[in-house]
Amino acid sequence: MKKDTVIVEKTYNAPVAKVWKAITNKRQMKDWYFDLSAFNAELGFEFRFSGKGKDGETFLHLCKITELVLEKKLVYSWRYEGYEGVSFVSFELFPEGEHTRLLLTHEGLESFPAVASFARDSFLEGWTYLVQTSLKEFVEKNNDFSQ
Repeated sequence: MKKDTVIVEKTYNAPVAKVWKAITNKRQMKDWYFDLSAFNAELGFEFRFSGKGKDGETFLHLCKITELVLEKKLVYSWRYEGYEGVSFVSFELFPEGEHTRLLLTHEGLESFPAVASFARDSFLEGWTYLVQTSLKEFVEKNNDFSQ
């Protein structure tokens, strides 16, 4: 594992099925992640979305699902239009009784150019917020695990 790798872990008071749906359902992803025009949890599916960088600039993210194990693991490539480099984002889910532990790993950051928005600290800040706050609040917002 390279030194630029970002790892963020969180245990949620929600079952694996609910967390899996939150990370793979386009409508639910809009509530805690990004507003994607399309997303299908299928191997080889390509998706894109815009996101703001540290200095307010907008970057077009280009992603492709490279690994998928139902309710266990989702991996996709992550690169930027107009920039060199490719990285990989991995969501791994582990059941712990009625709870779910999520392990997010973002590798390959060193392949990006030296731009402030592509710095490891920027990714760490973003993923920490998404995994430990935004997704946590989304999946734990009620006790109805049928969502």
